[in-house]
Amino acid sequence: MSGVRQRTLGGGGQHVLDYLKRMQAENPAFFYAIQNDSDHSSGNIFWVDSTARMNYTYFGDTVIFDTSYRTNRYRIPFASFSGLNHHGQPVLFGCALILNESESSFLWLLQTWLHAMSGRHPVSITTDPERHIQVAVAQVLPETRHRFCKWAIFRETQEKLDHLYRSHPTFETEFKKCINESETADEFESRWESLLQRYYIMDDEWLQSMYNARQQWVPVYMRDTFFGEFAVSEGSESLTLFFDGYVNSSTTIQVLLKQYEKAVVSWHEKELKADYDTTNTMPVLKTPSPMEKQAANLYTRRIFKKFQEELVETLANPATKVDDSGTVATYRVAKFGEDHKAHAVDFNSFEMKASCTCQMFEYSGIICRHVLAVFRAKNVLRLPSQYVLKRWTRNAKSGAVVDEHASELLNNSRESVTVRYNNLRQEAIKYVEEGAKSIHIYNVAMNALQEAAKKVASIKNQGSGATQGSSLANGGSQEMHSTEENQTTAYQSSDEKEKKIRELSAELENTNQRCEVYRANLLAVLRDMEEQKLKLSVKVQSARLSLKE
Repeated sequence: MSGVRQRTLGGGGQHVLDYLKRMQAENPAFFYAIQNDSDHSSGNIFWVDSTARMNYTYFGDTVIFDTSYRTNRYRIPFASFSGLNHHGQPVLFGCALILNESESSFLWLLQTWLHAMSGRHPVSITTDPERHIQVAVAQVLPETRHRFCKWAIFRETQEKLDHLYRSHPTFETEFKKCINESETADEFESRWESLLQRYYIMDDEWLQSMYNARQQWVPVYMRDTFFGEFAVSEGSESLTLFFDGYVNSSTTIQVLLKQYEKAVVSWHEKELKADYDTTNTMPVLKTPSPMEKQAANLYTRRIFKKFQEELVETLANPATKVDDSGTVATYRVAKFGEDHKAHAVDFNSFEMKASCTCQMFEYSGIICRHVLAVFRAKNVLRLPSQYVLKRWTRNAKSGAVVDEHASELLNNSRESVTVRYNNLRQEAIKYVEEGAKSIHIYNVAMNALQEAAKKVASIKNQGSGATQGSSLANGGSQEMHSTEENQTTAYQSSDEKEKKIRELSAELENTNQRCEVYRANLLAVLRDMEEQKLKLSVKVQSARLSLKE
């Protein structure tokens, strides 16, 4: 919550600009913009590649705007926009260098980022509790639920109450319990009041300001909004951020761009590995429930494990009907021996809709043990479709593209080869899986594929080029203005558009082949890893048997 700071990149500004120009020349869907600066040394900079923009169309419901450079005393003011993919892994939505920390700068940055994301507002956004950022979010994203980073508040509380932390070591533990473990607003209020009285800090201004802002950071007040986290108590303090381990206080501007690329490649490989594990391995089922098997086939591996935890817990959380007023019945669900922690579930059996006071589904998008306990009591054997968020499924990236701007990304992006490959592969797999079930479906699927093959061959013979008619995602010569009328120059490559389209058209087939080779090699490596693990497991088991003998 500091004042305005002005930084400069010096000669590093030209280095960044050269990099951004080169990236956009290679991929017209790469977007960048610089705020009102003549020599590129002191103007704020934003950039985002086409993969990040596409990922936002799939996973842009919750966003983290990370400006931890401010408190970690980084040499460079590097900030990022990120979210969570279908495996719960960090996924990038854009980067920025914030050289001027004025209110108008953050307004410009959020407006520019939102423009690059086709104007799609997220459901929620998490930021540091900084005044200028608060103002910018309120103006640019008025309908988005704004949450303050809990970790940042804990850190600043420790700085401001340093004397208390040193003289009373138990305060930190009690303070965090009050925040993280309160199940209801009333419980939080009671714990907070008790904490202030116990440590004689009723008049502390910092704590009073944080209490006044409690609805923007205390978990019990945030449950009704999607943040994609698996437990209300974990909050933003335990999130793995996209650039953790890649950027630190000693990183220079020259090193930053290399580390940026390393992080992008690393997380992409981790996503591919998680995709492979989800597609090619079957988790161990722990119950005979058809719902568990259904979930195993729907969710990615990590999300299924969380669902499985909730399902198994229903065995220790029986549901008892306490009210039945027509179409809606109310159940009381509590763990054996923990009646004081009971939750209430309202269940409409006609619409197959349920709501729980824990609000886990609203917060994380994964159905809770309490609702599952009611389903168990009512013999609901399959998970209703409204309780399966597509963003957590193995098919999160399949299906139609959501808007025209995203379609343009598919047309313009060199990386769109991978995106198109993924989408076509997902759809083809559906034909394969269904076609294998009966000879009739097999014949229908085969005829459809053969007909599609004829049309594809016809289009290729006509030479109609997949890149014809596409338009640059950045536009021709766009300008943007913040409310302070800050000028933004978005460097475009429209003069090279025709040339680039020809180049992309010529390279399309080669790129596709390289993509398939890369995937084949990766899958081969992963299979080798699995085989090695299996062999090692057999050796270990043999060794144990030998020892027993």
